[in-house]
Amino acid sequence: MSDPILSHDRVVDEGAEPRAWMYVLHGVYGAGRNWASVIRRIVRERPDWGALLVDLRQHGDSQGFAGPHTVQAAAADLDRLAEHTGIRPDVVIGHSFGGKVALVHAGLSKAPPRQVWVIDSTPQQREPDGSAWDMLELLESLPHHFDSRDDLIAQLMERGQPKPLAQWMATNLVAHDGGYRWRFDFDSIRELLLSFFDTDAWDVVENPPDGMEVHLVKAEDSRVLSGAALERAEAAAAEEAGTFVHHVAGGHWVNADNPAALESLLVQMLPSD
Repeated sequence: MSDPILSHDRVVDEGAEPRAWMYVLHGVYGAGRNWASVIRRIVRERPDWGALLVDLRQHGDSQGFAGPHTVQAAAADLDRLAEHTGIRPDVVIGHSFGGKVALVHAGLSKAPPRQVWVIDSTPQQREPDGSAWDMLELLESLPHHFDSRDDLIAQLMERGQPKPLAQWMATNLVAHDGGYRWRFDFDSIRELLLSFFDTDAWDVVENPPDGMEVHLVKAEDSRVLSGAALERAEAAAAEEAGTFVHHVAGGHWVNADNPAALESLLVQMLPSD
C-alpha cells in the first residue's frame, strides 16, 4: 500500500491565475500553516505566483506515512505531490528541517526547481544537538495526555520554555478522550531529526544543478548556520554563480521575528518569467 499524499493548502492572490508555483516547507514540529501570513503577502505582491503550503510527512495533517522516515523520503514525497496535483514547483522554500528537505529534493528530483530557498538551516552533517533535539527530549518526558492546551503550556513554561513557543507547541495537540493528545508520533519525529543531522547536502550548495539557484538565508541571531558552515556557504557563494547567502536580522523563527525582510527578499528575487 502506497503512502498518502502530503496534505497541503493552496495560496493565491484573489482573482489571480498564477503562472508559476512555489512549495513552502516548514520546520520540525511545524505545519504548512506556519508560513501562511508571510506567503499571502508575497503572492499579493507577486500575483503571478501561487504557493502550496505543505505539511511534511508525520507533521500537521500528513499522518500515516510508512517508514523509514528520512530527509530523502520527505524529499521523494514532494515529487509524489507534484504528480498528484499536476503542480511542479518552480521554487521550493524550506525553513530549518524543511530547508534540508528542499536541498535534498533539488539534488534527487528529475525536475529540480529553478530556485531553492534554505531559511536558517544548514547543509552540514553533524551530531544531534540544538533546540529541536532538546525539545524532543523534553516532550518525551511529559505525559502524553493533557486536560487542556493550557495544561501543556503551563508544563512547558515550568520547564523554562517561553510562552510563545509553548503556545505554538500546543497547536500540535488534538482532542482525545475528553482531553488532548499529541498529533505526531515521537518515534517518527526522532527518526526524521536523526536523518536531518546525518544528511550532508553540501553538494547541492556547492554544485547546484544546471539552471538552478540556491539561496541560503542566515538569521543573524541564530546559530543554526554559523561558524565553519557559514564560512563554507559564503565561499560557495563567492565561487559558484548560482549560490547566494543572504543575511537577515532575527532569530531562528525569522518568519515571525522579521517577516517583512523575508517578504521583501522573496518578492525581489523570485523569477519573473
